[in-house]
Amino acid sequence: MREMTKKFLEEAFAGESMAHMKYLIFADEAERQGKPRLAKLFRAIAYAEFVHARNHFRVLGKIGSLEENIQMGIDGETFEIEEMYPVYENAAQFQEEADAARSMHFAIEAEKIHADMYKKVKELISQGDDYTAEKVYICPVCGYTTEDEVPEKCPVCGLPGEKFVEF
Repeated sequence: MREMTKKFLEEAFAGESMAHMKYLIFADEAERQGKPRLAKLFRAIAYAEFVHARNHFRVLGKIGSLEENIQMGIDGETFEIEEMYPVYENAAQFQEEADAARSMHFAIEAEKIHADMYKKVKELISQGDDYTAEKVYICPVCGYTTEDEVPEKCPVCGLPGEKFVEF
């Protein structure tokens, strides 16, 4: 693929990915404010943006084998843990932006768990097995992630366990 086209596809993928997430966030906000049809519209258009992002990602050749995809997950989470979020959190603390620093702290703590989960499943997949957890639970405040059982309180942000989202 020619460099200009590749660059444009990568930028389009990034833009569509951000639009997808932004519209899902807007949908949650509309739902919270009692506008379920507006929430549905945001979710529908978010899905269309996901389709665009997926198409660009495929054309870029970014989808590999299960093992390669898991390794990309490990690499991405590791980069966030070791390089990205520590720097971002430090900058937020230096600039006395408490909300930003807290947001970065929440993310790095969750990313550590995600990297470990990907490492565990990589080993399982290499043996021909599937992921072993029946359920995954996510704290909707900080992103803390746990398998099969919900803690009484989130160990990162303190949210009651009954508020976790089940997958």
